Amino acid sequence: IFQMLVYSRVLLPCSKKQSFEKMDEFFLNFDFELTDVYRALDYLNFYKDDLLLHIHEMVRMVYGRDMDNVYYDVTNYYFEIDEPDSLRKKGVSKEHRPNPIVQMGLLMDNSGLPITYRLFEGNTNDCETLMPVLDDLKDDFGLKRVIVVADKGMNTGENIAYNILHKNGYIYSQTVRGANADLKNFVLSDEGYVQLGDGFKIKSRIVPTYIWVTNVAGKRVKVPIEQKQVVFYSADYAKRAQYDRAKAVEKAKKLIKSNNTRKLPAKGSFKYIVSRPCDRETGELYECVDLYSIDENKIKEEEKFDGYYAIVTSELDMPDREIIDIYRGLWRIEETFKITKSELKTRPVYVSTEEHIEAHFLICFVSLLLLRLLEMHTEHKYSTKTLINELKNITGTYVDENYYMFDYFNEIVADLGKVAGVNFSKRFMTLGEIKKIIAQTKK
Repeated sequence: IFQMLVYSRVLLPCSKKQSFEKMDEFFLNFDFELTDVYRALDYLNFYKDDLLLHIHEMVRMVYGRDMDNVYYDVTNYYFEIDEPDSLRKKGVSKEHRPNPIVQMGLLMDNSGLPITYRLFEGNTNDCETLMPVLDDLKDDFGLKRVIVVADKGMNTGENIAYNILHKNGYIYSQTVRGANADLKNFVLSDEGYVQLGDGFKIKSRIVPTYIWVTNVAGKRVKVPIEQKQVVFYSADYAKRAQYDRAKAVEKAKKLIKSNNTRKLPAKGSFKYIVSRPCDRETGELYECVDLYSIDENKIKEEEKFDGYYAIVTSELDMPDREIIDIYRGLWRIEETFKITKSELKTRPVYVSTEEHIEAHFLICFVSLLLLRLLEMHTEHKYSTKTLINELKNITGTYVDENYYMFDYFNEIVADLGKVAGVNFSKRFMTLGEIKKIIAQTKK
């Protein structure tokens, strides 16, 4: 049942019921009922942690695991339900939807292979998910020192203190526009930058800094640490920031023109709209003709920092370029989340109990790992979407007298055949030959 659900998730992502109804499309002897599928979800959830650890060990032994750096990020998945429950709760949706969500924290190794994951209640803050996942990783997976790479959402005093206490390292991005005055001045000062061509410059410093943590008495206290700050400027990043802001400002102007400025949240295009004070009795404006206008001062302040990025790290002796290169690997985990939502269609989720939801995400995780291994075996020549499309096209059409015709073949299929040890160029095969190939691949 697990095999059928994983194959279906990769090739024909749909509900568990539809997967069951389409399972005859595989050349496999599936012999179970739909009720067995739903019962199996409880079983899969019960053994989830054991299976994840087993898979990790197999990947480590067969392919090797580069876990000097581990990448971590959080996303969430919405559910098309009205009322929240113990797991699916209202929270900050990445897709700006009002539906209840669940949070997923995902760990990835240095090669881009998923390591493990954990689900959290939908109202859990992103920054609160890191420590529980690392606890599981260190205890169950028996890891030594790792460097945790994450975006600014994980850059909190609690997470930094956790890594230091557990003898881990960290590389986190740091907001520049929201930084303290000292870091802002350091970023904007020309002193110390090394020009590396193509509009790129970089510098760093090691500074004593303070992080806020909660002590054993439950009080928030400042703790001193040493931290390396790496800042760089990219002309390409500056152009992108200018382009994105220009679009947001243009949208803000349209909102003002349409008088659609009620309940202004301080984000998106709305953050560029400012209201002017007026006399409440007469309605007369003190400073301007229009009640709402574009905040030119905010735009000027933002423009100062276009193209500048900052990274903070515990790795005081690591070269600046290496720190930046390691951090840039974070794009892979962001792409991974996109794959789960687009190609694997992880949501909408068609099961409702917590046990079945957990099993559903386990199936999606294993499907994702298989695809990443295929990418690795084909030397990253093809995108995930391309690989899935080609796998879908390797189909046999029943001809006559137990013969099947396979009339789809190209360079990508040939590469997939090398990975699986199957000659897909053979056009006609009997059912017996097909079953023999399947038996051999299981070995």
